[in-house]
Parts: sequence; structure tokens; C-alpha cells
Amino acid sequence: MFLLTVGLTAGKLLFDVPLRGNLAVVFAYSVINVTAVLGLGLFISNLSDTQQQAMFTTFFFVIIFILMSGLFTPIESMPKWAQYLTIPNPIAHYVHVMRSVLLKGSGFADIAYNFKVTAGMAVAFNTLAVLSYRKVE
Repeated sequence: MFLLTVGLTAGKLLFDVPLRGNLAVVFAYSVINVTAVLGLGLFISNLSDTQQQAMFTTFFFVIIFILMSGLFTPIESMPKWAQYLTIPNPIAHYVHVMRSVLLKGSGFADIAYNFKVTAGMAVAFNTLAVLSYRKVE
């Protein structure tokens, strides 16, 4: 959350980026998003035998998540099959929420769907991480 605060402050002070929405919504969603992504990371690390294997697997998912997030190319311009693949992508929801709240001034009601989906991912990924955990002796 510290880096988000620094980034938002720098954007406002250095580049005069308009912050039209409620920052409490931004931080609340960021907590849920971080929880979902951490759950995925824990799940991947539980399934990996070595740190290198976990890093490469995570790198694979991160690259796909970023490229399919709508950050560089609009999701609407992707083929239908690719648009469906962005639904379980936490980064795609994060990009949408940040644009909607910070630039358009959207409220919680406008992004409630993203909250629900990301909270569901957080519960699912962390549940998988807990269930896949095994003690190593």
C-alpha cells in the first residue's frame, strides 16, 4: 500500500494526474487484489519443488496476466476467446478499477462486479494454497 500511495502522490504532484474517485475504494480494492495475487503465488509455490521452478511458473503467469489485462491493448479489441480468458485475470480487473475510479470518478456501485470477482479469486486461490500445503521435513 505504501508503493500505491507513493505512486498516486507522484502522479498527482509531478504529472497532475486527476484523482477523481474515492481513494478509500482504491485502497480497499487494492487490498483485495493483493490478497488474490498472493494466494495465487502461495499456491504456485506449494506446487513447486524448487524456488527456480516457482519463479519461472510465476513469471509465465505474470506475463500472460499483464499482456491480457487491457493495459496495453483494449480487451474489447481481443477475440472473443481471449476476452473470456481475461475474466479470471486479477490484473485485468485491477486495471479496470483503477481507470474507472481514479480517472472517471466511478463509485463502489460501478465496480462492485470487479470487487466480487476479485474477492472470489482471493478466497479460491488462498483456499487452494491452504489445501495444497504440505509439510516438508
